[in-house]
Amino acid sequence: KGNVDYDKIDMWLGGLLPEIHTDLYRMKGILAVEGYDEKYVFQGIHAMFEGTPHEPWKPGEERKSKIVFIGKDLPKERIEKTFFECAATAELEEASK
Repeated sequence: KGNVDYDKIDMWLGGLLPEIHTDLYRMKGILAVEGYDEKYVFQGIHAMFEGTPHEPWKPGEERKSKIVFIGKDLPKERIEKTFFECAATAELEEASK
C-alpha cells in the first residue's frame, strides 16, 4: 500500500525489461502514483509496455499498487525488492519488510 514515484517506476521498468524480456510473456498492473488522482493502469508483452491513467481512486479507497509478471524463471525476489525501492511513501517501503 502507498504511492509509487512515477519517475522511479519508469526507470525501474526501463532497466528491468531489457534484462528479462526474453523470459517475460506478459505483465499488467495498477499503480497508485504520487500526484495522480487516478489509478495508473499498465500492461505489456516482452519489452514493450504502455500505461495510462484510468478511473479515479474512490474516497476512502486504500491506494495500493499491484503488478503481475507472467513468464518463466523470472527473478522474483529481485523484482520484488527493486519494486519497493520505487516507493514515494514510507507505507510502501514498510510493506517490503
